[in-house]
Amino acid sequence: MSKIAFIFPGQGAQVCGMGQDFYENSETAKAVFDRATELMGFSMPELCFEKNDRLDITEYTQAAMVTASIAMMKVLKERGVKPDVAAGLSLGEYCALAAAGVMSEDDAIATVRQRGILMQEAVPVGEGAMAAILALDAEAIEAVTDSMEGVWIANYNCPGQIVISGKKAAVEEACEKLKAAGAKRAIMLNVSGPFHSGMLTGAGEKLGKVLENVEIHEPSIPYVANVTAQYVTSAEPVKELLIKQVSSSVRWQQSVEAMIQDGVDTFIEIGPGKTLAGFMRKIDKSVKTLNVEKWEDIEKVMESLG
Repeated sequence: MSKIAFIFPGQGAQVCGMGQDFYENSETAKAVFDRATELMGFSMPELCFEKNDRLDITEYTQAAMVTASIAMMKVLKERGVKPDVAAGLSLGEYCALAAAGVMSEDDAIATVRQRGILMQEAVPVGEGAMAAILALDAEAIEAVTDSMEGVWIANYNCPGQIVISGKKAAVEEACEKLKAAGAKRAIMLNVSGPFHSGMLTGAGEKLGKVLENVEIHEPSIPYVANVTAQYVTSAEPVKELLIKQVSSSVRWQQSVEAMIQDGVDTFIEIGPGKTLAGFMRKIDKSVKTLNVEKWEDIEKVMESLG
């Protein structure tokens, strides 16, 4: 019997038009977008489907991504596909919480809107930076970042791709040191803040205040937390993990490895793009990875699952 994980991409995967074919073809998906419009006080279909500058601004991106991914997930669930476990990369963890019944869809969308605002406000634009380090192992990168002030590992994405984050000058200096240590490339990322770095500790604490008003339920299935790369099977640690997640490393590679260790052999990436599928190929080629980002993908998934 196949063991299925629903996995959800993070910020950066957003694209104009995401979820539009679901909105047009499914009452279930349309209801998610329309509800998000009510919650946000602005048109979610307009934000996601029409060319605009707001889609790439963190405070809008996060709510848009979670809305689109949840709409796609609900259609898949409606067709009878049920996950055994869920996980999401950074922002995508909130979709995993919705998939696992830990947080209501309304709360997931409303919370990430606040999370986006807090992350955007935490560090003035231009003070922070992020960079992707290619083809250097984690230990070598940790040796450099641990010896420096103002730079942290933000993401363990997959073998050969780790992202660092922090103060702009420190990240630039770390890039030079990492290239000298053998990194094939160090690419500065076009992002609006130093996400998953110690510079966002204050934003995490403020998110804690937002989470005080959010009801957390016992998981109906486990989800894997970014901070620990371990299964979460009770409501008790959820809020603390979400507070820490804002300023802690996203252990994505380790999360995927934990699911494979548990017997997961089919991963369904739900949301725009194929970023996670790309990581999966480098983490473990032997497992099956499917994508749901377009309406026709639903049928492909159904056929593949047999």
